[in-house]
Amino acid sequence: MADEIKIDKQAFHNRLSQFISSWKADKRSGDALFGGVGSIVILMGKTEESNSFQKNNAMHFWLLGYEFPATLFLFTPETFYIVTTAKKAKHLEPLKNGKVPIEILIRGKDADQNAKIFERCAEVIKTSGKKVGVIAKDTSSGPFVDEWKKAIGDVSKEVEEFDIAPALSAAALSVKDENELRAMRNASRACTGLMASFFVEEMSEILDAEKKMSHKALADKVDAKIDEPKFFKNLPKLSPDFDSQQLDWTYGPIVQSGGKYDLKLTAQPDNENLHAGIIISAFGLRYRTYCSIIARTYLVDPNKSQENNYKLLLSIHEAVLREIREGVVVKDIYNKALSVLKTKKPDLEKHFLKSVGAGIGIETRDGTIILNGKSTRALKDGMTLCITTGFNDIQNPEPQDKKSAIYSLVVSDTVRVTRAEPVVFTKDAPSDLESTSFFFKEEEEPAPKPKAKKDPKVGAVAVKNITSTKLRGERNTQNDEGAEARRREHQKELAQKKQREGLERYSESTGDQNGAAQKKFKRFESYKRDNQFPPRVRDLVIVVDVKNSTVVLPIMGRPVPFHVNTIKNVSKNDEGEFAYLRFNFVSPGQGVGRKDDQPFEDATAHFVRSLTFRSKDADRMQEISQQITELRKTAVRKEQEKKEMEDVVEQDKLIEVRNRRPQALDNLYVRPAMDGKRIPGDVQIHQNGLRYQSPLRTDHRIDILFSNVKHLFFQPCAHELIVIIHVHLKHPIMVGKKKTKDVQFYREATDMQFDETGNRKRKQRYGDEEEFEAEQEERRRRADLDRQFKNFAEKISAAGTNESTDVDIPFRELAFNGVPNRSSVLMQPTTDCLVQLTEPPFTVVTLDDIEIAHLERVQFGLKNFDMVLVFKDFHRPPVHINTIPVESLESVKEWLDSVNIPYSEGPLNLNWGTIMKTVIADPHQFFADGGWSFLAAESDDEDADESEEESAFEMSESDLAASEESSEDESDFDEDASAEASDDVSADDDSGGEDWDQLEKKAAKKDREGGLEDEEEKPKKRKR
Repeated sequence: MADEIKIDKQAFHNRLSQFISSWKADKRSGDALFGGVGSIVILMGKTEESNSFQKNNAMHFWLLGYEFPATLFLFTPETFYIVTTAKKAKHLEPLKNGKVPIEILIRGKDADQNAKIFERCAEVIKTSGKKVGVIAKDTSSGPFVDEWKKAIGDVSKEVEEFDIAPALSAAALSVKDENELRAMRNASRACTGLMASFFVEEMSEILDAEKKMSHKALADKVDAKIDEPKFFKNLPKLSPDFDSQQLDWTYGPIVQSGGKYDLKLTAQPDNENLHAGIIISAFGLRYRTYCSIIARTYLVDPNKSQENNYKLLLSIHEAVLREIREGVVVKDIYNKALSVLKTKKPDLEKHFLKSVGAGIGIETRDGTIILNGKSTRALKDGMTLCITTGFNDIQNPEPQDKKSAIYSLVVSDTVRVTRAEPVVFTKDAPSDLESTSFFFKEEEEPAPKPKAKKDPKVGAVAVKNITSTKLRGERNTQNDEGAEARRREHQKELAQKKQREGLERYSESTGDQNGAAQKKFKRFESYKRDNQFPPRVRDLVIVVDVKNSTVVLPIMGRPVPFHVNTIKNVSKNDEGEFAYLRFNFVSPGQGVGRKDDQPFEDATAHFVRSLTFRSKDADRMQEISQQITELRKTAVRKEQEKKEMEDVVEQDKLIEVRNRRPQALDNLYVRPAMDGKRIPGDVQIHQNGLRYQSPLRTDHRIDILFSNVKHLFFQPCAHELIVIIHVHLKHPIMVGKKKTKDVQFYREATDMQFDETGNRKRKQRYGDEEEFEAEQEERRRRADLDRQFKNFAEKISAAGTNESTDVDIPFRELAFNGVPNRSSVLMQPTTDCLVQLTEPPFTVVTLDDIEIAHLERVQFGLKNFDMVLVFKDFHRPPVHINTIPVESLESVKEWLDSVNIPYSEGPLNLNWGTIMKTVIADPHQFFADGGWSFLAAESDDEDADESEEESAFEMSESDLAASEESSEDESDFDEDASAEASDDVSADDDSGGEDWDQLEKKAAKKDREGGLEDEEEKPKKRKR
């Protein structure tokens, strides 16, 4: 094992120099962090079998990548002393000759020599200053530690000891570099995979089969799983170079249920059996010495109180995550969590944890970064935290059994601090209520309510008219009523949540936060100085200055410049021998409605509306008119181009890979296409982005930085003609002369070289053998293409891990047809988006950006409906996906509900331009008046009408029997006559009416008199 030790020399020197520089900088700025110490001692005793590391272990791993037992580190601002054995010293010798001098003092078997080494270290401490930095809570032990304490005993009386742990955290351990963050991300993905793909499945199987298994036995099964490399190899999102041999436990695994809960890191699983109630699973993994912790609470057959408390916990957890960013003081985060709790349910404050997390990295829990109400530590970009929110020992008001009387709730995530929103490393293990709730008990069917006896005439509809075979298209539209009820309830909660968020976002004080910007008086400047006028103005003639986009007009003997943007239009008229040229200017108050885009700046100001010039030279006037018209067209075009290019960003320079050949995928076409001939090129992965390079010209390239990538998609070639890697950008870039937010790399999946026309010599085979072989070859080729593209997409994701570039794959089973632009395409949901990547123009809608969805034209008799997606940024136009087949209605609703997007439905198309103008004008008033509830109200009215009509079809068994007899006796009635008869009956039911026989005679009489009355004048039953 010793021969395998390879210390990263570059990383060692960089980190040591960084630490010493921070120390010196603190001395210059007042010793606020290091407390004015002249030297720092870090002592490592004998190796202890412990999963959690302390500051001394952490410093060893941070500097060397390994733990060196029985070793002393002595830091001074000038030199780094290491006291260790000869065997360890040979690994440290190559580290010499760096920026910071290193002196290695070797201990042996000679006790006197060893004593002299410690005496020398003590002397260095004395001469360095009156303060020495030590780790106050150091628990190191062993003969080496005892010898050091004996040697330093006399010196410690002369030198003051200072706890250096906070300084070690701030200057060395808390802020992670790129390699450290990559290790933590891999540890987190291993945690989420183990939780979501293994523990949840095992737990579900145990509960579903009603097996008896203890917490410890289940924890042991989870524990043993990290010894299976195949399991981690199959996990998505893990980088290709992930080595499961580097995994180790840092915490747990812990499984708790049945009323006994311990939310501390020191908790241990007991031998009680797993109880179907509140189940807490928590564990932490260490990858290449860096930790990640995850904890989830699973609710089995929860009651309403437990669900509400869990929802509250999630809202507190989300509030904490929203607060985390660079510069925030730790105590403010905890106080924010408390304020949310006190506002919503103050009686649970006594059950709330005393902190909402701590720092995490090499140490499982950094004691200097505890997220409680006292810490004044400020967060920095690059820090990593374990955020833990929870309630301990809550009383259950409606316990399902004895073990459910008391329960706890907890959610833990590992996150990275950034300048904006934190990156949640463990987000792939869902914590929302829907994902963590399990229902194994069969719902008790409610006792049937006794129905009032109905008049036999209500059953006048023939039995065959209400069977499912009479539905349009004979489609199966029978829905699970329980699922529909749950969906309606969930949608009601989402709508209420959206309303609350809207009122909070647009409070009175920030009512215009997202409102329309005030129109300003437009100003244009033609010339700054008189000498910039064209020379011809001396002649006092009309001069069109194309260079400065200005028309100079002679007015009362002076040349007066008018910028072309101030001229509304120019008209020329001929009257007799004179030609008249009229200039109409843009001025406030002359437009109507939307055209009046020029506001008053000064109500008392005077504006020139028009000027008219007369001349005998009609040709000259015509020429001026044409010049001004062309000048206005040019100005309008420039203004449009400028507006179009406003959001185009100038990307940073791509940092190319120099020391090796970049990872690449060749023979790819790109969309939007480059200028010139369509030829496949290569996509290369560089240090901070991608490059598409055309083989024809070196300047034909597209650079995409990872920092500008919003979404990365891989779409396999199953049921498609092409296989795709698609990049959706945060900000548009220019590809040739085109502005785009989507860049797509693809390869055609069909074998174009195979010629079925006979131009290629075919083997002499008969029957279906050749065709079968061709199909097999096609399948193999498609599978190989999918594998190549997926692996390359994962490599892109791994290279862009710092920017959280994850691969998303469309779910074809959830897809539906629709028209987002001009043609009908297949819209496919992904984890984070709704996309259409096959046919340009592409559609990529981020689900987190959606405020609400509204389904239009949802009414009986129509084959299609439309979907409108309204964004949280109200200035952004809503996206319309039209002509969706009505067969997809239920699946679309189910998908929208599953991704927590509130939706409504209505029978008509709405004028969204007018609606959004109303919202933007005063968002606060819009939400104060009920917000989006007007959409739901329309939907509820429609449902109410349907339910009233449906009530006419309710029949008891005796009613059905009577209707069967009547349909047999009166077989000469057609179905429409029967339906009309039932309308008459139901209409007169409330007033007593005539009996069944009289109505049947009436209907027969009407038939004989010449057919049915106009059906449109009578209410028509909806067939279902």
